Amino acid sequence: MRIATDIGGTFTDLVALDQQGKVYTVKGDTTPPDFERGVIQVLEKSGLDPAGTSAFIHGTTTIINALTERKGAKTALITTKGFRDVLEIARCNRPDLFNLVFSKPRPFIPRYLRFEVEERMSPEGGILVPLNREDVVKAAEVLKKEGVEAVAICFINSYANDIHERQTAAVLQDLLPGVFITPSGQVTREWREYERTSTVALNAYVGPVASRYIHNLEQELDKAGVRSGKFFMQSNGGTTPFGGAKTTPINMVESGPVAGVFGAAVLGKALGEGQLIAFDVGGTTAKCSLIDRGEVKITTSYRIERNDRNAGYPIMIPVVDIVEIGNGGGSIAWIDDTGSLKVGPRSAGALPGPVAYGRGGLEPTTTDACLVAGRLSPVNFEGTVDMAAVEAALKKRVGSPLGMDVKEAAVSVIRVAESNMYNALKLISVRRGYDPREFTLVAFGGGGPMHAAALAGELGIRKIVIPVAAAVFSAWGMLMTDIRHDYIRTKISLLDEALPQELDRLWETLLVTAREDFAAHGVTDMLYDYYADMRYAGQEHTVKIQTPAPSWDQAAKAEIIKRFHETHEHYYTYRLEGTPVEIVNLHLAAHGRMDKPELHKLPIRQGPVEEAIKERRRVYFTRDGWQDTPVYDREALFAGVKLQGPALIEEKAAATLVSAGQTLRVDEYGNLIIETEVK
Repeated sequence: MRIATDIGGTFTDLVALDQQGKVYTVKGDTTPPDFERGVIQVLEKSGLDPAGTSAFIHGTTTIINALTERKGAKTALITTKGFRDVLEIARCNRPDLFNLVFSKPRPFIPRYLRFEVEERMSPEGGILVPLNREDVVKAAEVLKKEGVEAVAICFINSYANDIHERQTAAVLQDLLPGVFITPSGQVTREWREYERTSTVALNAYVGPVASRYIHNLEQELDKAGVRSGKFFMQSNGGTTPFGGAKTTPINMVESGPVAGVFGAAVLGKALGEGQLIAFDVGGTTAKCSLIDRGEVKITTSYRIERNDRNAGYPIMIPVVDIVEIGNGGGSIAWIDDTGSLKVGPRSAGALPGPVAYGRGGLEPTTTDACLVAGRLSPVNFEGTVDMAAVEAALKKRVGSPLGMDVKEAAVSVIRVAESNMYNALKLISVRRGYDPREFTLVAFGGGGPMHAAALAGELGIRKIVIPVAAAVFSAWGMLMTDIRHDYIRTKISLLDEALPQELDRLWETLLVTAREDFAAHGVTDMLYDYYADMRYAGQEHTVKIQTPAPSWDQAAKAEIIKRFHETHEHYYTYRLEGTPVEIVNLHLAAHGRMDKPELHKLPIRQGPVEEAIKERRRVYFTRDGWQDTPVYDREALFAGVKLQGPALIEEKAAATLVSAGQTLRVDEYGNLIIETEVK
């Protein structure tokens, strides 16, 4: 039995998979600040025997929460003399050019806790100025007096040679026992001093919080009887053992959402679908990511808190390319100062939650609106739903200010929420040079299946897949992952002029490091993917391409250049055939393969589909308005079933809308396949 748990902003999900491919699911409340309590609760609720677990995989929002809520450790920075203000200076590009009161994001580490030491490394890795150990000792004395809990170390050009960082870390560990020490070379070996400094600073900031959480969770799991390998989901779409998560917790900044994207890619492979858009709507956020030819996109240009008015904070680690917005089932509907209706980004969370939960929530949410619109049924909630309170909240906070009745208010909330989701889907597709009509939408999470039909119609997408256990699909995706580590080294050189033996030497260094790391995990079955970040000579930024395995002869170089031209033209609509091509980074993705069961197929049966109808009720559809709609029980829809929209399919913690003009069938795995009739 493999078990995965996923902590979201509102719910904590559990999915278990046995060797026959049978799926077990449980959903419970997230329990801040003691998140591990929610994990143990869903484990107990499942009734499964923890002793029979072969692997336990966990995804968490603890890291991103610590960052966004500013609840990390008191952190200091030690850097090269003359570079104390790198975090303050940041970059000159502004996301909002005409904002006259724009201010740069405030660094997580204040200036009085940023220290300079004498040392200097060349861009090639040669020592220009030796490390002054006395400067480190003096800084440590101040840090001790200040009660600092974590220290980030980032020296200029240490991506080429991190010996001075390692020496500094050794001194600090002797002088500051119990303090979380992070040298940048331990987190990233990619160039760009601001992004690298920001990354190591944020890793140190969340380090003590993550260590405590991992320690507490590990203890609780041991008490519960989970003795097998324990792994954390990482932002790169792979897993790492608990020990590795303690060292570089920043790698888990998007650990929950990326699992759903990876799960969508695995499901797409089983269904023969390579062009996919993964769409996940949870209680707090909506996330989407594009999968091109079966490949999940990975980027190291990730930023938290970035929007059209805020430059955000860069985190230079491999992260699945996701667009995330604050629109989920618990997103609060409100009226701004101009009298316009807004939905999100503020969420009611698990406590108090939507008004429908009956836990003291007074502000209407998307979930409350969907109840009034007939998309959700009060009988499917764990507690008794006070519909009078739900309607009163919508009337008071939305209807009365806008001169609407309750149903009109609910419809307006849904339309605004779906408009926000539509813009997010455009950002991941149209804005990246992709035509969404060429893709299949995989919708999951508690709200994804409910909004998928309308959004697919707006984007011209003709096929939607609602997976089995859609509400907890991100946790299911964790069960399909391998251990993964990424190794990136900056090596700037013209591809034509780069010596094959020099590149081979660098690739071999990365491979040796990977083998040593995986040997420490007891993993020997490994698979490697090779990438390069490349650009035209004279450009500033790069595009990532997958490359042949080394060694690179002339034929391999020609193929790499061809792939680069094609990729560059795809993203930027032009290519410069005669311009020299430059390598900036070499990127090795190492996968430690883990045993995974096959997807479970259902027997195809015959029988009247009407037997699965639970009731008929009035339901609001975004494109067709209010419709008298049959409501089906998903568990009663066996493989081979076909039906026409309009229809509503209910399951535990999720509901799927099928619009008029759409056809639904249940495939051999139990997935709902919704297709739009071509006129």
